Amino acid sequence: MGDRQTQLEIRGLAKTFATRSGTVPVVRDLTFDIYERDFVSIIGPSGCGKTTIFNMIAGLLEADGGVMRYRGQPVDGLRGRIGYMMQKDLLFPWRTVLQNALLGLEMRNVDRQEAREKALDYLNTFGLSGFENAYPSTLSGGQRQRVALIRTLVMDPDILLLDEPFSALDYQTRLHLEGVLVDAVEKSGKTVILITHDVDEAVALSKRVVVLSGRPSKVKAIHEIDIASHSPVESRSDPHFAQYFHLLCNELDIQTH
Repeated sequence: MGDRQTQLEIRGLAKTFATRSGTVPVVRDLTFDIYERDFVSIIGPSGCGKTTIFNMIAGLLEADGGVMRYRGQPVDGLRGRIGYMMQKDLLFPWRTVLQNALLGLEMRNVDRQEAREKALDYLNTFGLSGFENAYPSTLSGGQRQRVALIRTLVMDPDILLLDEPFSALDYQTRLHLEGVLVDAVEKSGKTVILITHDVDEAVALSKRVVVLSGRPSKVKAIHEIDIASHSPVESRSDPHFAQYFHLLCNELDIQTH
């Protein structure tokens, strides 16, 4: 990793919430780096604070302590530099596929024709040509998530911040969309931070996996994933896949036999 440039430094992030019965520390001393063009999955036990970490990185929630540096400069979060994609596609039902894809560009006042051409190019790349005027209610779950991914990528963010975007989909559709995501990320040179509970998905997609402890959450381990294939389907057939899978399951105290 010595030749890779650090894009995001996270040092000592902490977050505590107040409840009726007292304070609850959710994240404590969270420290790790994200490199340029990295693909990092963050996994941990249920309830360990993954969503809280997502919101702090995004700038939607203020940390109580610690610091984040983006390309060397202190920041409170990555607003304006990241694109989100979540489990719920959050498409507007009254807007067509093309209009949903154009939403962010419209808000940025990008030239209408330029924005339209860019969105149509993505729709073609993602196999959605002919669906430009369709409404979300007529699409499958996989098609809706493709539109959500297009809406994110068309904004040209530096970092994609993904919160279990495929977890509500059937396995076959998930495999297909994992491939679509990896291809898009490779072509665009984006950095990805994926929040997931799925060890299988983390190993198949990631260059590195950050394992969190239970609450209050901190980094338990960081593992390099050295699998030659970039295809999420082919990577699952790699001889090392099972080794990484069992290693991460052991870190999370998941019984695999």
